[in-house]
Amino acid sequence: MPSTDYSTVPAAAIGRWQTKYDDGSKRARCELCPRRCVLKPGQRGFCFVRSNHDGVIVSDTYGRSSGFAVDPVEKKPLNHFHPGSSVLSFGTAGCNSGCRFCQNWDISKARDFDRLGVEASPEKIAQVAADRGIDSVAFTYNDPIVFAEYAIDTAQACRERGIHPIAVTAGYMSAAARPEFYAAMDAANIDLKGFTEDFYWKVTGTHLNDVLDTIDYAVNEARTPSGDHVWVELTTLLIPGLNDDDAQIHAECAWIREHLGHDVPLHFSAFHPAWKMQDIEPTPHGTLTRARTIAMNEGLHYMYTGNVHDHAGDTTYCPNPKCRAVLIERDWYRIITDRLSGTDGRCPECGTPIAGRW
Repeated sequence: MPSTDYSTVPAAAIGRWQTKYDDGSKRARCELCPRRCVLKPGQRGFCFVRSNHDGVIVSDTYGRSSGFAVDPVEKKPLNHFHPGSSVLSFGTAGCNSGCRFCQNWDISKARDFDRLGVEASPEKIAQVAADRGIDSVAFTYNDPIVFAEYAIDTAQACRERGIHPIAVTAGYMSAAARPEFYAAMDAANIDLKGFTEDFYWKVTGTHLNDVLDTIDYAVNEARTPSGDHVWVELTTLLIPGLNDDDAQIHAECAWIREHLGHDVPLHFSAFHPAWKMQDIEPTPHGTLTRARTIAMNEGLHYMYTGNVHDHAGDTTYCPNPKCRAVLIERDWYRIITDRLSGTDGRCPECGTPIAGRW
């Protein structure tokens, strides 16, 4: 049970998106995500890490992390954002999605998050990254939407030290919270988990249109304080028999092309049995290459395969059909050849602009 003593709550942990009821019940509605949980004092929301403290909704994991790791940026996955650079990755606990295939269920579904918590202020995280020469900090493992206040404050502290903030998220966020959250990020990888409402509701417990609205906003409207576009890449985990049919993949790629343009990178990744979906076989390699071919045929410029060893699917090519030069060659997360970093982002063979941050 969360404490009902509001006076002990740090100001930074108070939920920034909430509506308080004035009927004397001390109820409050969380406005952070589309669930809009209405909570009485002592109650927790679906995510389990936002609760009502004496009439005020609080982010209970503010300032505490479930762990840290240093990764290559390609592992987020981001293939067009400062390739080969290092990222300090961390998360907290809880999640506002209910994915039956969650790969990080021990963190996202944690109910005893007090024992997971490592105290880490936004300033401390940014300073550690700066001291170690790390280029970016990624909010990941569980969805940063549920610790948005902590992520935003950490992102600000990172920017003050020249470090890039990155969100790795499922995109299940309210319209009210999107502007402040994405303005704090330099880049994001957003999961587009499938392309039917039936799949989304039955397998993730969320709704497709809410995620599409977030992706549309992040790509087409979100700006950093300097006015730059937030860099966005998408990931779809293909699960055999659930979201890997040609019709869904065609529809997804067509929507991306029509709403986001040709240049948003799309990663197709392989499912491995986890959490409540232990009875489904891993995704065959051929499914990923088929999906990548469909994306190419739909006119998308940058398609990748993940969680498998696939040289072609790891490599960035010039999108000019008359060129197709190899620009960044990868072997898993290791870069073998990089012809873009530190340049103006044009193909050295034909001069075609290559979307990304180089």
